[in-house]
Amino acid sequence: MKHILLSLAAAGLLALSAPSVQAAECFADYKAKQENPLRLHYGVAQVSGDCSRATAQSQLTKRLAAQGWTLLTVVSVFGEDGLNQRKESAGKNFLRF
Repeated sequence: MKHILLSLAAAGLLALSAPSVQAAECFADYKAKQENPLRLHYGVAQVSGDCSRATAQSQLTKRLAAQGWTLLTVVSVFGEDGLNQRKESAGKNFLRF
């Protein structure tokens, strides 16, 4: 009986902590292109909702297309701790889209 209660208590604590994990900020770095003339760029963007490549791809495809860009690939998704190391590489496309 103690094992069942401990398991339920642990599951409850995990469930309570889950919203804070989802509330953490999520970012993606990506590569995009524009045609005529061909232009390429690397950028970093904030992603809302599920912090996954699929979510990032869906959101970035729309955002970039609105400005005439085509998403080539989502390189990775990461938390706030990965921003500083990518800021210089992204240049003017850091948190632009």
